[in-house]
Amino acid sequence: MRAYIGLGANLGDAAGTLTLALQALAVLPGVHLRGVSRLYVTRPVGVLEQPDFRNAAVALDVPRGATAEAGALALVVALKSLERALGRVPGRRWGPRAVDLDLLVFGRHRIHVARAAAARSADPTRTGVQWLDVPHAAARERLFVLAPLADLAPRLVPPGWGVTVKRMLAERRTVESADAVRAVAAWDAAAGRWAR
Repeated sequence: MRAYIGLGANLGDAAGTLTLALQALAVLPGVHLRGVSRLYVTRPVGVLEQPDFRNAAVALDVPRGATAEAGALALVVALKSLERALGRVPGRRWGPRAVDLDLLVFGRHRIHVARAAAARSADPTRTGVQWLDVPHAAARERLFVLAPLADLAPRLVPPGWGVTVKRMLAERRTVESADAVRAVAAWDAAAGRWAR
């Protein structure tokens, strides 16, 4: 199953943390890394008084699972475990973070399922049932998601969007300022690091 993951960080050595995240994703059981977007510097959304983010996206081939929901939940459990291992601690929504790993797209599936405890957000203000929505509910409204995703799959039409990632990126660029997202490096697979 082809899955797309959004990566973000804005505390400490954010680019270094995303490098570690990429390395960890590539060695998850049954997972094959198929592509890495460019690295972007992006303005914060929601809470504006914080450092700029570093964002990227990856394409992974992952185990399908008994059902799409089970496969997506298993992947999210792995993502949340990696976040904790890389230093993410509970914090306010849209606030600064050591790392954020979000499931953006899972094959051609639309998923709305309750998250298991191990797949819950690190945001302490989110109480009660937390839902996993795939495609990611806010992806089409976030330039910091669309730009890296367009590097990997510009012609992808995520379920429910009705337009390509490239088209959604162009539309979103008319809403946000030109300097909201800026590519700063490309992934050098041979060296296992970002190269400018």
